[in-house]
Amino acid sequence: MTFTTETDAVTYIFTSLAAINWRGRGLDEDTRDVSPTRDLLALNHLPAKPREYAIVTGSKGKGSVTTLTGRILREYGHTVGTITSPHLVSYRERIRVNGRAIPLADFLRLLDELKPSIDQIAASLPNHKYLSPQGIFLALALRWFDENDCDVAVVEVGRGGRFDDNALLPNHLGLFTPIVLEHARYLGPTTERIAWHKVGVLKSGGHGLSLPQAPNVRATLESESAVLGATFHELTSDQMAAYVRDWSNGVVMGSHGLEINLPFYGRYEIENASLAIEAADILHRRVSGKSDPEHLNISKRGLEQAVWPGRLEKLADHPAIYIDGAVNILSLRSFLDSIRARLTPPIVIISAVPTDRDVKSVYAMLAEVADQWIITRTGRNVTINFPDEATALSAARAALSAAGRADIPLAYCESIAEAIPLSQAWAGTGGTVLMAVAQPAIGDAMEHFGRGFEVV
Repeated sequence: MTFTTETDAVTYIFTSLAAINWRGRGLDEDTRDVSPTRDLLALNHLPAKPREYAIVTGSKGKGSVTTLTGRILREYGHTVGTITSPHLVSYRERIRVNGRAIPLADFLRLLDELKPSIDQIAASLPNHKYLSPQGIFLALALRWFDENDCDVAVVEVGRGGRFDDNALLPNHLGLFTPIVLEHARYLGPTTERIAWHKVGVLKSGGHGLSLPQAPNVRATLESESAVLGATFHELTSDQMAAYVRDWSNGVVMGSHGLEINLPFYGRYEIENASLAIEAADILHRRVSGKSDPEHLNISKRGLEQAVWPGRLEKLADHPAIYIDGAVNILSLRSFLDSIRARLTPPIVIISAVPTDRDVKSVYAMLAEVADQWIITRTGRNVTINFPDEATALSAARAALSAAGRADIPLAYCESIAEAIPLSQAWAGTGGTVLMAVAQPAIGDAMEHFGRGFEVV
């Protein structure tokens, strides 16, 4: 076998991308090309078996919707494949069947089988083109789904949609989480343009199902759906579950007279669960050809057993440490609103906000709540950049000054492994540490606490 470790395999998967000037890439419509992935799938006759697909896009909550929809479908009795990104600890987490990550031996075996066609395509590309790592992961996932007889797959795209390799799948259903300004360098400077990218996951004759969107975003999704020959529906108030109360391990949501104990602290997961309930019902009907009168009770059982690490999760007690990928205004506001009643001072913030996010606005919000503040970064994903120490501290001091809190202790750590012990020392046994960090930094934190995620 060519590959013996995950590191060897992942290095190979990124070889084609690494050979080009990927750091200098501009807008996706100018620099991304899914045709090499299309060729890879065709050469390997993928997917070899029919199944129903849903593609999930948006700016926040994509992974949650993917996982929750898949968990409900498992409760219906389906064999469910999921693709999510990024991972927390292992790249294998991106590919799961019924919640179980693809085993290392199978990951290496399948990549070894695909290698001749990967090499053939990569060798044929001009210098400015590349075979996307995401496309290789897609091929691996489809082969794994075929071997496991998955009858349905829920697939998360990356930052966009229209030029995303995963959007090559023949999906009938497209799912949309809230869309905000993000990845402007790659998707464009307005939410309308970003929505244009994301609605591209729809296919002619397909259907888009969305959480509530801002009016301008909704207008773009509706108009572009029509252009693509697809229908579009935004969840109504009757389809949206409501917050009922907190419980010890999460929140209770109410849906159609039914109370569901979600095992998540984030109240925003109520929206994601609402979309997952509707999506799973549609997918089940398309696979089975009939509706299930017990679909709400089935959804309740699935949601109450759901596991999705790193999404407003409590990592430790004394001090309490909560972590969330809250690196834009919308997600940070949800994080703080969800956790506010559980906070005990002093509140120590650990932040790791990438440069392609609205750092100034995120810092302004953090400055309002921090009693102490630690800024850090991660090198886990080399495609994600963070402000350097001087830039980050300068921006944080400006935010604290604007909030009238210039005397708040502020520090910079080079890694999550350094930031966590400092935060624990600052918070003492009775305080609260809030980690508002990008997804790769969540992986660093999970590794720090010795956690793994073979099954969710």
